[in-house]
Amino acid sequence: MSTFQIERARVVAPLRSRNKLLASLPLEDYQRIAPHLRSVPMKLKQVLHKQDEPIQDVYFPSGGACSLVKTLRDGQAAEVATIGAEGAVGASVFFGQRIAECDVLVQVAGPVADAMKADMFNSEMERRGAFFNRVIRYNQALMSQIMQTTACNGLHSAEQRCCRWLLMTHDRAGCDEFTLTHEFLATMLGVRRPTVTIVAATLQARGLIQYRRGSVAIADRAGLESASCECYQTVKATWDRLLPELRASVG
Repeated sequence: MSTFQIERARVVAPLRSRNKLLASLPLEDYQRIAPHLRSVPMKLKQVLHKQDEPIQDVYFPSGGACSLVKTLRDGQAAEVATIGAEGAVGASVFFGQRIAECDVLVQVAGPVADAMKADMFNSEMERRGAFFNRVIRYNQALMSQIMQTTACNGLHSAEQRCCRWLLMTHDRAGCDEFTLTHEFLATMLGVRRPTVTIVAATLQARGLIQYRRGSVAIADRAGLESASCECYQTVKATWDRLLPELRASVG
């Protein structure tokens, strides 16, 4: 395949999938995968994977945002990562993780996700081609995001963490306003609901967000970035370095 054909494929492919990982593939690779993809809805709070249950499908969101939420034995839960149109939900099956280690639920509704059976996903990975290359680098970026989130949750203030979470969700949501309750955000940040109420009121008073019952709108993104800790920019820089094909699409 000539250099011209490869570059042309990268332009054409996005017309066939709105998932950025799939859209970045050379056309011939995407065309081989496409027959094994099926569209599934991305409804708010829909559970894609259930903790401790087998992973049957790998999902490639075309929009919206999914939360990876770890629940402990006492019932407490917290978000460990966010995935949107830049990535894949369940790619860990290739590394031998056939049982979900956490719940994966839709935190911001999107159009659809392209779903692929786990066995077919593994077969495509075994080809060691462009798909394998993208997914391996994506998985490393996701692991870096999880490590940074762990440090952030342990060392930074609730306000800084909230700003970081809002920025990351805004990057993936594709819109300035999305559904969000105080209870849900408390779970995502691993804090109590009264803490979220105080933080949300503070950010709204500073003109950074507009919060209405059940939804939040980003009013001043630059202000949110200034109020956030270093973690948002650190994660974004990692994504840009590992997956330059998706530059400016994730943080």
